[in-house]
Amino acid sequence: MATIITLLTDFGTRDSYVAELKAVLASQAHPALLIDVTHEVPPGDIASAQYILARVWQRFPRGTVHVVIVDPGVGTSRRALAAESGGQFFVAPDNGLLSALPPETRFVELPIPPGVSPTFHARDVFAPAAAQLANGTALPHLGHAIKDPVRLERPAARAEGSTIIGQVVYIDRFGTLVTNIPGAGLDAGARVTVGDRDVGPLYRTFGDVGQGELVALIGSGGTLEVAVREGSAAALLGGKLGMEVRARVTRPA
Repeated sequence: MATIITLLTDFGTRDSYVAELKAVLASQAHPALLIDVTHEVPPGDIASAQYILARVWQRFPRGTVHVVIVDPGVGTSRRALAAESGGQFFVAPDNGLLSALPPETRFVELPIPPGVSPTFHARDVFAPAAAQLANGTALPHLGHAIKDPVRLERPAARAEGSTIIGQVVYIDRFGTLVTNIPGAGLDAGARVTVGDRDVGPLYRTFGDVGQGELVALIGSGGTLEVAVREGSAAALLGGKLGMEVRARVTRPA
């Protein structure tokens, strides 16, 4: 059975970078099923890549290898990592991309071989390591264990009386504002504001409002989202990462 290798990068598809990454994996991992999570992370946007990885990785089966590359520090003294959690494996630069992995995750630092391109560790360092993991190489054989990977603090929503205060943590290609406010903390009577704009009450889905209207709902990731039916909430509201979102509930939070 082919090992699944997922790819999550900010490379885009205009250039040859994704193809070069896949060429290494296809040549060295036997056999492998390559799955593109996305290559459209905004360049250098570690927080968005972290959010996407946190959302998808646990949906894959044991043995999956995840290649996660958003690497503005490529070629510097930042470490290269491989990790294992729940029977799944990860390779990524040590810049916080793997912050969402559980505390018991095992990490090793990958060696940087002489002669590799200082601007393309994805191809020359991470892809070969991922291939080794896919071929069954044990994690400790790839490098020496570390206990201090970079972990970026993930913002959490907070309650103030009957109001839950959070922020935008991701913006998807439709311009939907994804927040860190858990859907489980909201009731049908919740009323949502983004910045100083009243969005209105909580709805079930996009079609519950008219075309071009704002809609607040619980998205498929389980948190509060703000969208525009057949439009962009980011464009309409000037949405950006970190923007404050409030949900006023009818029962105490």
